[in-house]
Amino acid sequence: MKILALDSSGLVASVAVVEDDGVNSSLLAEYTVNYKKTHSQTLLPMLDEIARMIELDLNTIDAIAVAAGPGSFTGLRIGSATAKGLGLALDKPLVHVPTVDALAYNLYGTDRVICPLMDARRNQVYTGIYEFRNNELSVIEPQMAVGIDVIAGKLRALGREVVFLGDGVPVFRKALMEELMQGMDFSFAPAHLNKQRAGAVAALAVSYVRAGKIETAAEHRPDYLRPSQAERERAEKEAREKAEKAKAEKAERVEKGKAEEQKEQKEAGLHE
Repeated sequence: MKILALDSSGLVASVAVVEDDGVNSSLLAEYTVNYKKTHSQTLLPMLDEIARMIELDLNTIDAIAVAAGPGSFTGLRIGSATAKGLGLALDKPLVHVPTVDALAYNLYGTDRVICPLMDARRNQVYTGIYEFRNNELSVIEPQMAVGIDVIAGKLRALGREVVFLGDGVPVFRKALMEELMQGMDFSFAPAHLNKQRAGAVAALAVSYVRAGKIETAAEHRPDYLRPSQAERERAEKEAREKAEKAKAEKAERVEKGKAEEQKEQKEAGLHE
């Protein structure tokens, strides 16, 4: 089985190819960039370079795995569109791998609780809580979008040693160290393991394919977990407009009631 994997869900862009014969798995190639370029500029050129370096005929791959969210809305759309385009062109199935699960898989085999943190802005994170049991990734808390204080509270309640990773670590490291995780045993993953890697997406996808967890390109949809900024702003605008309309209608009813009352009083005065 040969899996092509894409991850553009966060700041990192990553492409990898993993081959698995049912006994041994091999990472044939991985190209990861964490730099100031948009994923639309990097993802396909990275794939082309990998294919050239390992003499890969894309028709020989068995499935296309994609980090399907949560994460950057733009990044998820780019990764999703690329995977869907390849799936349709090559007539290959897609493997929908949750981004936070794949991040946790970077730390395969650790005996600590794993807590990926992706910066979701507004003091929130895309996160989850994981551990490895019998060499398999086990989900303690599924991926979610919550405040950093919420996930820290869940970890304190567990009372176990934790390792953090992800692009949210630099954002929330100080708060975790000085306040939220005081008195707890925790650490941060090293540089080569602390960001998204398509190699982890591909390796996790192998077990998904074996379990029959595949989908067609037409069926694939990213997991955003929460509305985009544009959707939030539109909803807020619609709520304001609705409130203003209701206020105006109420004022109109009050004025109408006053006018009717004045009319009745005037008519009563004439009859007298």
